Amino acid sequence: MNTLKKLCYLSAAVLLSASFVACSSDDNEIIIEQQTPSQVLSSTPWETTGAKDKSGNSVALTDASVAGYVGFAYFKTDGKFAIYNLTDVLRSMGTWSVDAQGKTRTIAALNPDGTTIFTRDVEILVLNKNEFTYRIRPNSSDPSIYYDIIHTRTSHAEPTNGQLTLASTPWETTGAKDKSGNNVALNDASVAGYVGYSYFKANGTFKIFGLNDVLRSEGTWSISPDGKKRTLTTPTFTRVVDILLLNETTFTYRITPDATNPAVFYDIIHTKVNHKEPL
Repeated sequence: MNTLKKLCYLSAAVLLSASFVACSSDDNEIIIEQQTPSQVLSSTPWETTGAKDKSGNSVALTDASVAGYVGFAYFKTDGKFAIYNLTDVLRSMGTWSVDAQGKTRTIAALNPDGTTIFTRDVEILVLNKNEFTYRIRPNSSDPSIYYDIIHTRTSHAEPTNGQLTLASTPWETTGAKDKSGNNVALNDASVAGYVGYSYFKANGTFKIFGLNDVLRSEGTWSISPDGKKRTLTTPTFTRVVDILLLNETTFTYRITPDATNPAVFYDIIHTKVNHKEPL
């Protein structure tokens, strides 16, 4: 009986001691803060590393059923997102959110003028610091068909070659200069063909309208990996220009009308504008 009492006293002493240590000083407490689902999603870049069909079979990331969801994703703390394909080409951008329960992620893909291209809700299956998996249902009339898109935490840095900046706003041609730095009127024949409102979309397409809102050209665009050249491709021409300045407010490139005479050039200056894309 004495042995049993001693064991009880010893157990009580241990418990009291443990309680005392935990409460003895706030400086010694270890507090683990629980992240919200939104904080988890924005805590790291994500890379698509796998996909499965409704039967749990692996689906190649190049398969047409899932290829449109593959890439590097950056969900930023300011509520904006950017998704690039696995070769670092910008694919979509806009705004995002996750519900408080971490069950649904919503993205709104935006045009340069801020209008919405599409809104997509997906069911979140896994969301932790290492994995983000969601379910897509391509055919809303047949929810039995679905694919699970698996993303893994990655250290892949977001491309900084200017794609996101160029696609983030409409641009208006507001000036031009010749090789000597003199201003050139925008209706001068040397530069008039480059003047207008430009819309470089995150899906790699573009439209350029004259200042009278008449469509002038459309096609695809890209920026070189080093951010020094912009390329436009249309059914009738391909044009590569040198980027001199590209930031949140100004986009300036250089044109050389005669490739055999590079000493003659013009710098075309564009400024961020709120002009809506003509319909």
